[in-house]
Amino acid sequence: MGIVTFRDDEAFDVHLPLVIIGAGACGLVAALAAHECGIEHVVLERDALPRGSTFMSSGFIPAASTRFQVEKGVEDSAERMAADIQAKNGGEADPAIVQTLADYSGRVVEWLADTHGIPFELVEGFLYPGHSCMRMHATPRRTGEELMGCLLNAAEVAGIDVLTQARVIDLHVDPERRVRGVTLERPDGSRESIGCDALILACNGYGGNPELVARHIPSLKEALYYGHEGNQGDALLWGEAMGASLKDLAACQGHGSLATPHQTLISWALMMRGGVQVNCEGRRFSSEHGGYSEQAARVLAQPGGIAWNLFDARIHEAAQEFEDYRNAHEAGAVRIFDSLEAMAAGLEMPLEALEATFTEMQVLSRSGEPDGFGRTFSEETLLVPPYYAIKVTGALFHTQGGLEVDTRARVIHGEGAPFPNLFAAGGAARGVSGSNDTGYLSGNGLLSAVVMGAIAGREAALELQQVMDVMAQSPGE
Repeated sequence: MGIVTFRDDEAFDVHLPLVIIGAGACGLVAALAAHECGIEHVVLERDALPRGSTFMSSGFIPAASTRFQVEKGVEDSAERMAADIQAKNGGEADPAIVQTLADYSGRVVEWLADTHGIPFELVEGFLYPGHSCMRMHATPRRTGEELMGCLLNAAEVAGIDVLTQARVIDLHVDPERRVRGVTLERPDGSRESIGCDALILACNGYGGNPELVARHIPSLKEALYYGHEGNQGDALLWGEAMGASLKDLAACQGHGSLATPHQTLISWALMMRGGVQVNCEGRRFSSEHGGYSEQAARVLAQPGGIAWNLFDARIHEAAQEFEDYRNAHEAGAVRIFDSLEAMAAGLEMPLEALEATFTEMQVLSRSGEPDGFGRTFSEETLLVPPYYAIKVTGALFHTQGGLEVDTRARVIHGEGAPFPNLFAAGGAARGVSGSNDTGYLSGNGLLSAVVMGAIAGREAALELQQVMDVMAQSPGE
């Protein structure tokens, strides 16, 4: 992979106004937005079947002031959502980008629902850490696989060209930093070149590249990677070679609740509804309400790099709304015990320590005092037998740093000015999760992918339309 300097005599096999690299949620939404502006384009996807990181997620998109919230009596605003994002990342994200994403979030979700038939509904019953109200929107099965299927169907209905098994290996850039085209490689080694007037990088981050992870996120270099294997850092490496501004490269989304050895994501809703995590010694080691991203490193720091999710029948029944949880249950990941004695024996942990953990929660629920980690307990959510347990580990899901962009999704050069015709969104771009693994607010990944993807598609199309309008008004030579 490299960057080829454009030569005036270089001919491309074909030319299109707009090229989008990546057919995950970000690229598909960008394509839908560009399509509505009437701009001819193509989406290039390295895989035979478009999936991306979205496919492996729960498919939750946070959005403010939507009709879905209004229908459920939820009061929210873009300002409130932006404040929640900044509170979680410690004010480290670009406030203009945060506010832009919050401002457009509701409109983008409603546009996808009303224009393209994505069956969104508001996720109710609990709040993810850091969110001050219910604003997660998901498709009925609560899976990224279903969301991707809906987006692919919308792209097909719109007649959008998605070229699969087309791995982009080179960007062609002229001395004025204008992208002139790309070269792609097919599985058989053959190559094709496509010229373009604008390029959108929607090819996610670098979580699948061990060398880049070790360089930028050493704390998770030994973590299991539970993201798309195609996330090799293409956009980051291209941007670095082009002199782009790179920001927050240590930012990432981890997850402290991946069933092992089943490798199935277990929703953090279990913790938010009253569940706890203990290590193999029967002791809690953190506040489970702090956030599932930073919990990955905490779980990996426990003996054996594992923990046990403990919950009860009430939480088990509520978790049935998540297809991933149902799959984990069917696969045998969920173990059930009638008593603490049986659970201690079954999980091979000291009974005395496990009893002390449960006694502490009961005492704290009566006093109202927080524990040593800052979590409080209520009597209504205390765990009661039968007890349920799932063995989990920590994992890296995707990176959150990348190419710096402005509020129009234009990539910024290291000198501070935007590139003439280069856009980025989703995992390819700098997100809004700050500089490390603690600033990730649930849904930040898909927020940046879907909302900034829509902005990138629209802005690239509008810029191209303006150029075409100027050319149409200019006298022929």
